[in-house]
Amino acid sequence: MAKVNPFATAQKQLDQCAKILHLDPGVQAILRVPSRELHVSIPVRMDDGSLKVFQGFRIQYNDAKGPCKGGIRFHPDETIDTVRALAV
Repeated sequence: MAKVNPFATAQKQLDQCAKILHLDPGVQAILRVPSRELHVSIPVRMDDGSLKVFQGFRIQYNDAKGPCKGGIRFHPDETIDTVRALAV
Protein backbone atom coordinates (compact mmCIF):
# COMPACT_ATOMS: atom_id res chain seq x y z
CA MET A 1 0.00 0.00 0.00
CA ALA A 2 1.37 3.43 -0.98
CA LYS A 3 2.08 5.85 1.85
CA VAL A 4 0.06 9.08 1.75
CA ASN A 5 2.11 12.28 1.56
CA PRO A 6 0.28 14.91 3.65
CA PHE A 7 2.07 17.83 1.96
CA ALA A 8 1.07 16.61 -1.51
CA THR A 9 -2.51 16.27 -0.25
CA ALA A 10 -2.48 19.83 1.14
CA GLN A 11 -1.10 21.19 -2.15
CA LYS A 12 -3.79 19.34 -4.11
CA GLN A 13 -6.49 20.85 -1.87
CA LEU A 14 -4.96 24.31 -2.32
CA ASP A 15 -4.98 23.88 -6.09
CA GLN A 16 -8.65 22.83 -6.02
CA CYS A 17 -9.60 25.85 -3.91
CA ALA A 18 -7.53 28.21 -6.08
CA LYS A 19 -9.40 26.98 -9.14
CA ILE A 20 -12.80 27.57 -7.50
CA LEU A 21 -11.73 31.05 -6.35
CA HIS A 22 -10.10 31.94 -9.68
CA LEU A 23 -6.99 32.79 -7.67
CA ASP A 24 -4.20 34.57 -9.49
CA PRO A 25 -1.58 31.94 -10.51
CA GLY A 26 1.21 34.03 -9.00
CA VAL A 27 -0.52 34.15 -5.62
CA GLN A 28 -1.20 30.43 -5.85
CA ALA A 29 2.50 29.77 -6.53
CA ILE A 30 3.45 31.77 -3.42
CA LEU A 31 0.96 29.89 -1.25
CA ARG A 32 2.09 26.44 -2.45
CA VAL A 33 5.52 26.52 -0.80
CA PRO A 34 6.81 27.60 2.63
CA SER A 35 8.74 30.86 2.98
CA ARG A 36 11.03 29.35 5.60
CA GLU A 37 11.96 25.91 6.86
CA LEU A 38 14.10 25.34 9.91
CA HIS A 39 15.54 21.89 10.50
CA VAL A 40 17.19 21.34 13.87
CA SER A 41 19.08 18.47 15.45
CA ILE A 42 19.05 18.41 19.23
CA PRO A 43 21.56 16.10 20.95
CA VAL A 44 20.35 14.81 24.31
CA ARG A 45 22.34 12.83 26.86
CA MET A 46 20.04 10.01 27.94
CA ASP A 47 19.77 8.60 31.46
CA ASP A 48 21.89 5.58 30.48
CA GLY A 49 24.72 7.88 29.35
CA SER A 50 24.16 7.40 25.62
CA LEU A 51 23.75 10.34 23.28
CA LYS A 52 20.62 10.50 21.13
CA VAL A 53 19.92 13.11 18.44
CA PHE A 54 16.33 14.30 17.98
CA GLN A 55 15.16 16.03 14.81
CA GLY A 56 12.78 19.00 14.83
CA PHE A 57 11.13 21.08 12.13
CA ARG A 58 9.66 24.59 12.00
CA ILE A 59 7.78 25.72 8.90
CA GLN A 60 6.46 29.19 8.10
CA TYR A 61 4.42 30.33 5.14
CA ASN A 62 3.86 33.85 3.78
CA ASP A 63 4.03 36.53 6.49
CA ALA A 64 3.15 39.54 4.27
CA LYS A 65 0.12 40.43 6.44
CA GLY A 66 1.90 40.02 9.76
CA PRO A 67 2.75 37.06 12.00
CA CYS A 68 2.26 33.82 10.16
CA LYS A 69 0.88 30.52 11.19
CA GLY A 70 3.52 27.85 11.23
CA GLY A 71 4.02 24.26 12.20
CA ILE A 72 6.48 22.91 14.70
CA ARG A 73 6.80 19.30 15.73
CA PHE A 74 9.25 17.27 17.78
CA HIS A 75 8.42 13.59 17.50
CA PRO A 76 10.52 10.60 16.41
CA ASP A 77 7.98 9.52 13.78
CA GLU A 78 7.29 13.00 12.37
CA THR A 79 8.24 13.89 8.80
CA ILE A 80 8.98 17.21 7.19
CA ASP A 81 6.04 16.73 4.79
CA THR A 82 3.60 16.32 7.68
CA VAL A 83 4.84 19.55 9.29
CA ARG A 84 4.64 21.37 5.93
CA ALA A 85 1.03 20.23 5.55
CA LEU A 86 0.08 21.20 9.12
CA ALA A 87 1.58 24.66 8.73
CA VAL A 88 -0.52 25.61 5.70
